[in-house]
Amino acid sequence: VQLVEAGGGLVQAGGSLRLSCAASGNIFSINAMAWYHQAPGKQRELVAVITRGGSADYADSLKGRFIISWNDAKNTVYLQMNSLKPEDTAVYYCNAVGYFDEYWGQGTQVTVSS
Repeated sequence: VQLVEAGGGLVQAGGSLRLSCAASGNIFSINAMAWYHQAPGKQRELVAVITRGGSADYADSLKGRFIISWNDAKNTVYLQMNSLKPEDTAVYYCNAVGYFDEYWGQGTQVTVSS
């Protein structure tokens, strides 16, 4: 499974961005997909996760601002990020969990200026 993220960039505080993660390869083995972020000097943290059935969960601190969705027809997962804050600045990684393996994208930088 290959994952390619897109949509990162520079945005002012209060703005929005939508990240996408396109999956290819043995996608039928994927049970869930997620977004993580990693700020400089910090550990990678879960942002949001969604199952193939559509159940989603979020980091408590991000509930209400971020929305994860999965377009099965396009094999793409999205992360809509609203009301962005400078502390949201990080590299955002797409993650896919299969029956036996876990896959990661290369990451996309999101920078929120104050």
